[in-house]
Amino acid sequence: MRRLFLVAFLIGLAVFSGLGCRKKSDVVKIGVAGPMTGDQSKMGMDFKNGVSLAVEEWNAKGGVLGKKIELIIGDDQHDPKQAVSVANKIVNEGASGVIGHFNSSCSIPASDIYDRAGIPMISPGSTNPQLTEKGYAGVFRVCGRDDQQGRIGADFVTGQLKIKKTAVIHDKTTYGQGLADEFRKALGSAAEVVYYGGIVQGDKDFKSVLTSMKQKNPELIFFGGVYPEMGLLVRQARELGLNAPFMSGDGSIDPKFIEIAGPKAAEGTYLTFSPDPKNIPTAKEFIGRYQAKYGELGPYSIYAYDAANIMLTAIKAANSPDSKTVIDRLHALDFSGAIGKIKFDSKGDVTAAPYVVWITKDGKFMEHWKP
Repeated sequence: MRRLFLVAFLIGLAVFSGLGCRKKSDVVKIGVAGPMTGDQSKMGMDFKNGVSLAVEEWNAKGGVLGKKIELIIGDDQHDPKQAVSVANKIVNEGASGVIGHFNSSCSIPASDIYDRAGIPMISPGSTNPQLTEKGYAGVFRVCGRDDQQGRIGADFVTGQLKIKKTAVIHDKTTYGQGLADEFRKALGSAAEVVYYGGIVQGDKDFKSVLTSMKQKNPELIFFGGVYPEMGLLVRQARELGLNAPFMSGDGSIDPKFIEIAGPKAAEGTYLTFSPDPKNIPTAKEFIGRYQAKYGELGPYSIYAYDAANIMLTAIKAANSPDSKTVIDRLHALDFSGAIGKIKFDSKGDVTAAPYVVWITKDGKFMEHWKP
């Protein structure tokens, strides 16, 4: 009797295991990583919403390779150490690809983990050049680079505004300092940098830095960083009577910046970012679907959406979630997305990465200058 029970148990275990394996094989997992909580959670949720919308659309049409797509969501809290932990989690849970991270200081160390595991990653928003300069075959981004962004900003400041004296500050992060340094380098001898320094990301009071800066009489202040600090800097500068216009990059162009700074203080702030998707014909359908489900479009929602679609298209083209084959397909892919044509070069950068200058006016962002 005992022997009969044992045989029955083993048969049941085998059946259960088989069902488990079959269930697992019927799923393709995709990771999405970014700051889902904390002071930059707006950007992380924009990522998540864009990727979720793409996945829902694929699943409604039968998934990919006849399998349902499931998301693994990783909250890196814009902390490099947490990003490594998130990357390991996504790898261990069997992701076939990753959309993320947002901050370059997170994407760069996380890319080491994904590369060792052979899993492709596409960042919708990490712009530091070093992300794709490490030579990892499976690392891509659908945004531009800070050396491109810094050059556009410098050309605008010197060529259009005719600024001769600037102050340059940053938040000491990979992204923030990297962008500030690219802007400073691109200025060359065309404008004098009368003040250069850093603040600590997460601090709330920058009046001592701004007071020192005010004594140098800059005609423009450039900040390399993200919207929480940018908003506070602009607001506190105006409180101190420092009225020089501010300029920043893609990390600051979010409605939260205007909310933190206040519409009056934010008025006239310049920002470098890609063109307004509302003026891109191919983005119209995506914007309608996104706004119906999630509300106002975030700056990087459309990039996360296209990144997810590119990853899933590569898996479909490879006819397998095998990472090496998918990576090869990503390099060869000519993709028509919501933001237009996307093709990667040998480094994993997009072959065309346009930046324009925006301005904050009447409590909103609008395109201001195109090079």
